[in-house]
Amino acid sequence: MIELAHFQIVAAAMFAIGLYGVLSRRSAVLILMSIELMLNAVNVNLIGFAAFADIADPSRALGQVIVVFVITIAAAELALALAIILRLYRNRSTVNVDEVNLMKW
Repeated sequence: MIELAHFQIVAAAMFAIGLYGVLSRRSAVLILMSIELMLNAVNVNLIGFAAFADIADPSRALGQVIVVFVITIAAAELALALAIILRLYRNRSTVNVDEVNLMKW
């Protein structure tokens, strides 16, 4: 039987892998993929809590509604970030975040 602790362990592992990816990668695309992995870890955690909530508890539906909002925000964030990365690649011919100094005058 799968328990809530299993969902939390999987979500914590996914979040840790995503955090490692954000902190260790230099490519903007890989950093973006790591952020998406972290958001999916939050979704797994919320669905786990919603699955083990009492049937009459209103937080059961709330967890699933929040997951839909997180997926929507993640899709918008992905589209915007990919547009920025593509513009960065066209201007600088690289997506390495160490070589990008667009904020400097």
